[in-house]
Amino acid sequence: MDKLKTFYNRFLKNYIVLMVLIAAGLYLVIETLARHSLIDSASFFVQHPLVTICNVLLIFALISLSMFFRKRVFALCMLSMIWLILGIINGIILSNRMTPFTVKDLSSLGDGLTIVTNYFNTKTIIIAIAAAAALILGIIILYRKTPKLKEKVKYKKAAVAVVLIFAVTLGAIQVGMKVGVLDTFFGNLAYGYRDNGVPYSFLVTWVKTGIDKPSNYSEERITGIFKNGELGKDGIYTPGEDDETDVKDSPNILFLQLESFIDPTQVKGLEFSQDPVPNYRKLMKAYSSGYLTVPSVGAGTANVEFEVMTGISAKFFGPGEYPYKGILKEVTCESTPYDLKQLGYSAHAIHNHRGAFYGRNKVFSNMGFDTFTCLEYMNNVMKTPKNWAKDSILTEQILDALNSTKGKDYIYTISVQGHGRYPDEQVIENPVITVTNAESEEQRWAYEYYANQVYEMDLFVKELTDTLAGFDEDIVLVMYGDHLPALDMTEGSMKNGSLYQTQYIIWDNFGMEKKDMDLAAYEITAEVLDRLGISAGMMTKYHQNYGDSKTYRSDLKALSYDMLYGKQYIYGGENPFKATDLKMGVKDIKINEVVQIGEDYYIKGENFTEFSKISLDGEILKTVYLGPTILALKEKVDPEDVSRMKVSQVEKNKEILSTTE
Repeated sequence: MDKLKTFYNRFLKNYIVLMVLIAAGLYLVIETLARHSLIDSASFFVQHPLVTICNVLLIFALISLSMFFRKRVFALCMLSMIWLILGIINGIILSNRMTPFTVKDLSSLGDGLTIVTNYFNTKTIIIAIAAAAALILGIIILYRKTPKLKEKVKYKKAAVAVVLIFAVTLGAIQVGMKVGVLDTFFGNLAYGYRDNGVPYSFLVTWVKTGIDKPSNYSEERITGIFKNGELGKDGIYTPGEDDETDVKDSPNILFLQLESFIDPTQVKGLEFSQDPVPNYRKLMKAYSSGYLTVPSVGAGTANVEFEVMTGISAKFFGPGEYPYKGILKEVTCESTPYDLKQLGYSAHAIHNHRGAFYGRNKVFSNMGFDTFTCLEYMNNVMKTPKNWAKDSILTEQILDALNSTKGKDYIYTISVQGHGRYPDEQVIENPVITVTNAESEEQRWAYEYYANQVYEMDLFVKELTDTLAGFDEDIVLVMYGDHLPALDMTEGSMKNGSLYQTQYIIWDNFGMEKKDMDLAAYEITAEVLDRLGISAGMMTKYHQNYGDSKTYRSDLKALSYDMLYGKQYIYGGENPFKATDLKMGVKDIKINEVVQIGEDYYIKGENFTEFSKISLDGEILKTVYLGPTILALKEKVDPEDVSRMKVSQVEKNKEILSTTE
């Protein structure tokens, strides 16, 4: 006891030393939650002492602000709780996906809450709510019970100490960056967190956003990327004037982005009762195919579609950043829809999930789409055991889009059936596909569930291609998985040795030559258009003409900066793309008549769905969906207001997506 007392009086009584020890303890907890292993986190401390010191200093710097408060213990607990909550949230997220928690996830909080029931059962959600309530109660009790300092806070002394702590922390981080101990760019977000520590990595996702301005950025630098004459006589790209293609001979161009779709047999150590993707495998042998390098693992669907539609690498942006959640909410961006519209194409987006997810119902207007058909505009949608819409509904939606216009169509379809979370217990009683060999029971059930979703997606691919084969217009259909599923995978567990490659197919119904090659997601559209003899769009021309250039990546990044953040020299100093008047759904939702039966009102019309609600002056009224042609009003209204009633499509978070005229 005497030795412990001596140790306390010599070290722990010193508040600075106490904070350092608390910071080290918090960091151990945070890394343990991230790595799901105390042994792994302790090993990381030993093997990477400089990284550990920098991360501990970051925690120490924040909790040192407690020196400004008389209720010092309470302030220390609250500031420590910030780091602890970060660690807990990151640990929970990593148990459900492969991408760690970033600052940008805070902007997606609303989207995350809307799918929480897809990841957690009701019991878990109730426990989480109860824990949050207990935490709030604990904070109140802690505030009341913790003592104040007897003497007044010496603010000047505290300020000097805090400034010194922050200076040492920043200095250590700068040194770490210069000597290469700490990374400033994460080619892989998950690996970045693993190698640099959670606190440092999380702050990097806050500080580093957007595309960095090139060091030699100027009009001459940007316009000098293209050779003389490639963009017309003036050397700048003008949509329409610099796009020459005979649209009469061009096919409809369709893209199908399959959620978390891979060939499960590509995972080492797993065996299945039968081939989960026989149709996709057959199509790969018959049509142009290869590996597609995507920017994310286990999550990041929106960034894959961003790359495919714009030709811009998502890795040019900050770690964990989604352009949909940032710059594309503010500005228009050259994309395949804009490029093909110059040639007379109509542009349609389709997604069997919430229209407001990732803000697509607004962002797609800034990407040139004419229509966007999302879950709220679909009927007879079947769901998976984890409550995601099945992809079989998409064949009908794609045909509706094709038949909605007389001219050529560009259609970008985003599926959702393969989405995680994947259960670690049996949820499918009589699966078509069974896992016959796995490392554990948990792995068996997770992969068995996933393989059966992929099997149904494969059947959808067959149904779609069989249907389109008989379509009376030429069609090119590009299919690929958006990323690997959020399962426990490593590079070593994949037969191709990569976590960033899915497989693509370029299918057609008019006999294109088979040409296999590996591509990046931001290259595939330009490659497909090149095979079709189409060179519309500045980014399309760049990828087609400069893919082998030594400065390909640096020039691509410079163009991307100029387009989205710079002075748009490549367009002559002014963004030529105007936001479209995006129509939600390709089918018109109409009111034909309002019928009164007794005191109840019914609206008869066309193309209603379960998300159709009767509205009055923007207010949503209680509605019962009785079928695609009839809605029932379940509340009283003034008879004089009946003529002003409309039908609105309302998503699950009560956001109105569209309203009848």
